[in-house]
Amino acid sequence: MSKTLISEPLLGDIEEFLKKNRKADLITTYLFYLEKKFKLDPVIFIKEKKIYQSEEDLIRILEENNALWRETEIKIRIGKESVNEQTNRVYICPYSGKVFGDNTHPNPQDAIYDWVSKCPENTERVDGIRVKRFFVSDDPEIIRNYIQKPTKEISKIVFTSLITGKLFGNKNTVVHDLKQNYIKHIPMKDVPTQNRFEIQEGFLQFIQNYLDESRIGQFVETLSSDPRFAKYVEKWLEEPEEEAQEA
Repeated sequence: MSKTLISEPLLGDIEEFLKKNRKADLITTYLFYLEKKFKLDPVIFIKEKKIYQSEEDLIRILEENNALWRETEIKIRIGKESVNEQTNRVYICPYSGKVFGDNTHPNPQDAIYDWVSKCPENTERVDGIRVKRFFVSDDPEIIRNYIQKPTKEISKIVFTSLITGKLFGNKNTVVHDLKQNYIKHIPMKDVPTQNRFEIQEGFLQFIQNYLDESRIGQFVETLSSDPRFAKYVEKWLEEPEEEAQEA
């Protein structure tokens, strides 16, 4: 069996890991090795309850599947009393551009429901009843559009997050919101124990390819030839024998 080539810096990382996690078993240590070798940074995408190989991988897959944002045109027709510098959230009528701020109206969500249900420019109907559809945004860039009154009604292209349905002024803020609120980073060694979450297909295939008996054997053989890891390898080799005796 050929040895796995492990660089000296990576061997140093493994040594530090084992010093801090003296009871780490072989598979836990091997998963840590994979994380460092391939620069993995697993994340849980909370909405899908799915684990991805990294933030970058998640965002790439969402973009490829057109599942991250959608371009949306909004109308901007305002009065200064509707939004001000202290406004943190706005509710926007997509038909007329009418807007309600969270600090300028006592019940902005009720107000927007009432507005779109009567808005003469709302021509969307379901069973003859006006559709009560509206936009919500916490994005300061969107809110600023409504603070300075334009000389005339204007239309603007913005981005609707397909994760939350909220509006954002540009794609970067959609991604930032995703990273801040819907992604949780976890160590590679903890991925197999996350039973409540599915592992993304490509990442699962990667794990299955590398959790191969021969690859793990090569890893053990490499560490066994280094005196720094002798006691750990010895313990790992003893564990299967003890389990067999107990059985």
